[in-house]
Amino acid sequence: MSERPRRIAVLSVHTSPLAQPGTGDAGGMNVYVLQTALELARRNVEVEIFTRATSSADEPVVQAAPGVLVRNVVAGPFEGLDKHDLPTQLCPFSAEVLRQEARQLPGYYDLIHSHYWLSGQVGVLARDRWRVPQVHTAHTLAAVKNAYLAEGDSPEPAAREVGEKQLTMEADRLIANTSDEARQLAAYYGADPDRIDVVLPGADLTRYRPGDRAAARAEFGLAADEQIVAFVGRIQPLKAPDVLVRAAAEVLYAQPDRRLRVLIVGGPSGSGLERPHALMDLAAELGIADRVTFLPPQPPQRLVQVYRAADLVAVPSYNESFGLVAIEAQAAGTPVLAAHVGGLGTAVRDNRTGLLVDGHGTGDWAAALRSLLDDPDRLRAMRAAAAEHAAGFSWAHTADGLLDSYGRALAGYRRADSRATGTVSAESQARSRALWRRRAGVLH
Repeated sequence: MSERPRRIAVLSVHTSPLAQPGTGDAGGMNVYVLQTALELARRNVEVEIFTRATSSADEPVVQAAPGVLVRNVVAGPFEGLDKHDLPTQLCPFSAEVLRQEARQLPGYYDLIHSHYWLSGQVGVLARDRWRVPQVHTAHTLAAVKNAYLAEGDSPEPAAREVGEKQLTMEADRLIANTSDEARQLAAYYGADPDRIDVVLPGADLTRYRPGDRAAARAEFGLAADEQIVAFVGRIQPLKAPDVLVRAAAEVLYAQPDRRLRVLIVGGPSGSGLERPHALMDLAAELGIADRVTFLPPQPPQRLVQVYRAADLVAVPSYNESFGLVAIEAQAAGTPVLAAHVGGLGTAVRDNRTGLLVDGHGTGDWAAALRSLLDDPDRLRAMRAAAAEHAAGFSWAHTADGLLDSYGRALAGYRRADSRATGTVSAESQARSRALWRRRAGVLH
């Protein structure tokens, strides 16, 4: 069995795992960081998550669960700091991360796992200071996002692309959500494939499972006889909810009496903040405002009811490293209509648990909607297949993959360190023991 860490430092600078997904910068990464931390803690790996405090009400330290601490680091103003301005706060954030380790005995953390490129920059500094390996997960890649930019969206800055390329060279191991993302790391940034581990994300299968559709609809005041297509996520050009709204409008133009409802669950984010009501305005312009229902981001216990209430869940994104919404929806027994991009080709089994649509053309999406909604037998078969498919994606499996990657990182780092330093002498070992005691307050 490969070596596993006792305690890891997880870096999530720009968004807290305790934040509500679906608005601001909170999304699938928040869910990933928290759920994997909980699973690692169940395996007796202590996890300390460093994130930036965004409110004066944030406690400095929050115990999310036994073995999982969230440290809210004060770095910059609490409110109103755009994600693109966060690089200016990496210095104070890094300083507090280093201070926290300095208060502990040497060797307190065994490994660093950084999430997103901002955290990766802090991780490189901490890794060299603490002499521990760094594992990095990008979650999204600027080069890929810019290559498939949504109309009206802003490109990612060059500084991010440079930072991500640096991380592919510096990190001891890179974790990709899918084989497709692993290929992108190599193609766009020249990452060494031998240093990439593919670890599939998961879903909370104890929560997201099939349930009573009628009861779920009643909970949200939705009609029992409507065809409901749901979008769940941040409202921004990248996630493309407008593609679904335009497609639904085309379907309704052809069949005005069709009982079709679009359910949008989420809040404005990123460049979507520039026009927070743009999607509502679009529905009004298209003449289907009465057929579109908007709900704010929902906590997990109500989000599962959203999935159960829907006949279909649409994921029309221009890019997704994986697409947690697609797996959660399928786990709840709801087929998915998704863009054939990024990790969605892994998350959705085309023509079995849903449909993958090439491109974002309104006509193509309208045709895909009609083909599924007009075939109840096909939808029924997809519902059963969706739940069966999603059963193979759990956070327990993800944690197993992470531990394997951590073991490779620890073994590789120690081999490289021993080659660089040579055989550790007795004198060096004595100095290390003395340093340990001095920092513990044994020597005066």
